[in-house]
Amino acid sequence: MPGKEISLAVIQRLPRYYRYLGELLENDVVRISSKELSERMNVTASQIRQDLNNFGGFGQQGYGYNVEYLYTEIGKILGLDKRYSLIIIGAGNLGQALANYTDFERRGFYLKGIFDVNPRLEGISIRGVEIQLMDNLADFVKKNKVHIAALTIPKMKAPQTAKEITDMGIKAIWNFAPVDLNLPSDVIVENVHLAESLMRISYTLKDLEASRDSDGN
Repeated sequence: MPGKEISLAVIQRLPRYYRYLGELLENDVVRISSKELSERMNVTASQIRQDLNNFGGFGQQGYGYNVEYLYTEIGKILGLDKRYSLIIIGAGNLGQALANYTDFERRGFYLKGIFDVNPRLEGISIRGVEIQLMDNLADFVKKNKVHIAALTIPKMKAPQTAKEITDMGIKAIWNFAPVDLNLPSDVIVENVHLAESLMRISYTLKDLEASRDSDGN
């Protein structure tokens, strides 16, 4: 809602709501209560109601939520009713895997360009988008509206590349490089540090195994 500050925790839960509601739609579920949704998402019914009340509520007492309506409205809140152009910088294994992910278009994200420094990759087509050399990037950005750049490049190259593309006018970066980027406050950065995710799994797994060992003793 305009002028209302929404907590980061609520924003981070919205894509989960959207995903679960999408699954309900695929299964032809017409309506659902906050209690039923909470059981699927492992979030309390009270938390769900509080989260959605930040944006107007959407539910009806005694009825619950209309799944299609709520799915559509959360999509609008997330900006998924708009179209965004995406480029990938770094056409290695991870970059090519992202380029092959067909679900982006369903969410309104359209892959427009793939760039790399390796001349052996130039001209290779991934889902109809040819890999170009980085020398072409500035001209491409000048001629095309680019909303988001995904960085799938080595750690040492990421900070300078991020600075260069923000200087070109790109204001959102999806960063897969294992490094924090020091960029102006008006640039959106979403970090996806894969190794850190594995470390969190490792920590939880270590505790789980220690608990099992303790129970066994």
